[in-house]
Amino acid sequence: MSSLYPLKFKTIYKDKIWGGHKIETYLHKDFGDLPNCGETWEISGVKSDVSVVDGGALDGQSLADLLEQYKDELVGKKVYDHFGNIFPLLIKFIDANDDLSIQVHPNDELAKKRHNSFGKTEMWYVIEADPGSSLITGFNQEVNEQVYLEKFNSGHLMDILNREQVEAGDVFFLPAGRVHTIGKGLLIAEIQQTSDITYRIYDFDRVDDKGNKRELHTEEALAAIDYKFYDEYKTKYRAEKNQDVHLVTCPYFTTNILDFTENTAKDYSNLDSFVIHVCVEGAYELQYADQSYHVKMGDCILLPKTIDKVELITSTGFKILESYIA
Repeated sequence: MSSLYPLKFKTIYKDKIWGGHKIETYLHKDFGDLPNCGETWEISGVKSDVSVVDGGALDGQSLADLLEQYKDELVGKKVYDHFGNIFPLLIKFIDANDDLSIQVHPNDELAKKRHNSFGKTEMWYVIEADPGSSLITGFNQEVNEQVYLEKFNSGHLMDILNREQVEAGDVFFLPAGRVHTIGKGLLIAEIQQTSDITYRIYDFDRVDDKGNKRELHTEEALAAIDYKFYDEYKTKYRAEKNQDVHLVTCPYFTTNILDFTENTAKDYSNLDSFVIHVCVEGAYELQYADQSYHVKMGDCILLPKTIDKVELITSTGFKILESYIA
């Protein structure tokens, strides 16, 4: 029997030029002396910021150490064969007190060629939204590189970008190549490939506390952008209580939402993958092998492949994003 168990990790806090305080006031996570917190990295295999186990017999061990030691017991055979000792997903909470830069991420092929890295396909789940909040995803019309550059160089880039009004519960899937930004007033859970490569297209001419503008990646972005126009950018799903509701499937992750007011049992024995729970509302006790693990809003928990069956016991109800690699 493996010595693995449901794993929580120490939160990594990051202050950002656009960050705010909802990580503390809404998610009740203490970011200490930082002036703000724009992002938390909850489960990360990114080399510069590898997550460290918080609690239990493996307390203090890094996710990289666990992968080296447990291999497919941790992530599943198919996942380990494909990704080796790199954990394939990065889980974040993002608090946009101001608009993020307009940006794009490269796909696997371009990221491998330029950075020897994975690309960055991601999804957003909106936890909380100030009234009137919006975000940008994709284009509002058919464009090509020439049209894009004309708009960019003339200062009219915003004219061709698709802006969406947003409320809590909205889901957006962002394949690599889609131009996007998270707008002011949004608190978001993000599930993405393990990559920290961002090409910043436009940053609203902002300066930092030293008067410096952030670097733009105008040339790099051109080959990364998907210039196609799509009819629908928001992920449509039907909110249902007390059953698993599918949100997103892609080669990099599958995500469901579980909005439960009652206890439920989960059987993952048919999955050749780890499972991640991101709790975005309420709380529950995750019971496994006569142990109970308290999970509340703002917590993320990694269930190793060796954990097939768990029970989720709740008195308050809960809402979780359940992700794995299918």
